[in-house]
Amino acid sequence: MLTDQPSKITLQSEMDYSLWETCLKLIAAGFFVYLGIFVFCHFISLLLCVTYHGLSAKEKVFWDLSATRAVFGVQCTVAGLRALLVDPVLTADKISSQQDWSWFTILTATGFFLFENVALHTSNYIFWTCDVFLAVHHFFAFLGFFGAVIYSTAGHYLAMVTLLLEMSTPFTCISWMLLKAGWSDTVFWKINQWIMIHMFHCRMVLTYHIWWVCLWYWEILISSVAYVYIAFFFTALGLVTVILNPYWTHKKTYQLLTPVDWNFEAPSSLSENRNGGMDDKKKKH
Repeated sequence: MLTDQPSKITLQSEMDYSLWETCLKLIAAGFFVYLGIFVFCHFISLLLCVTYHGLSAKEKVFWDLSATRAVFGVQCTVAGLRALLVDPVLTADKISSQQDWSWFTILTATGFFLFENVALHTSNYIFWTCDVFLAVHHFFAFLGFFGAVIYSTAGHYLAMVTLLLEMSTPFTCISWMLLKAGWSDTVFWKINQWIMIHMFHCRMVLTYHIWWVCLWYWEILISSVAYVYIAFFFTALGLVTVILNPYWTHKKTYQLLTPVDWNFEAPSSLSENRNGGMDDKKKKH
C-alpha cells in the first residue's frame, strides 16, 4: 500500500495546466468523449427505443444531442454545486482562486461546447434550420470558457457557478423525449416539467448571485482579469439575465399548460395552439 501512494501523487502532479499541450489534450478529450456519447446514444436508442425509430433524421439528431447535453448537465451540476457549497478554496477567494479539478472541468467543458457548436452548425446546414437563441448561447459559452483558458489569471469560482446554469438541461432532455413518446399527459411528465421550470427560476436567481459577486469584488476583478474578457463576460451574463433565461422560462411554463414540441411543431399547429382555435373560426367565415 505504501509503495502505491507516491505513484498516485506523481500522476496527479504530471497534469500541468499551465502548458498548452495539456490544455489542448483535455479540450480534445472533452470533444471526443461527448461525441462518443452522442454516437452511443444513437445506437442504444436504435436497439431499445421504439419511439426513436419513428423520428425523422432531424429529430434523431436532436434526440441524441439532448441526451448528450443531459450528461453534460449532470457534470456541470456536480461541479457547480461543489464550487458553490463545498470547495473551501474557491469560496474563500471567488475572483482569483483556482483548483486542479476546476481546471479539468473548464477544459473538458470547453471541449463540450466546441462539440456543441460543430454539431449545431452542421445540423443547421444539413437541415436548413437555425435556432438563434441556442446559437448565441453556444457561441458565448465556447468563447467564454476558452477565454478562461487564454486568460489563465481568472479565478474559477465564477466559471464553475456559471456551469451550474446547466442544471435544467437533464430535465429539458427528459421533457422532450417523453413528449415525443406521447407521454405528455402522464403525471411523471408534469412533475418533470414542474422541476424543470423550478430549475429555470433557480437559474435566474443564480445569475443575480453572479452579478452580486462581480460587483462586490469589482476592484479585485478588474485588477486580476483582462478588460477584454470582463467585457465579454458581462455581455454574455447580460444576455442570459435579460433575454435567454426569461425567454426559456416563459416557453417551458407555457409548455406545461400546452404540451408542444417547439423544435419541430408545424407553424400552423403552433398558431392554432396559441390562438385557441381562432384559425378555425376564421375559416368558418
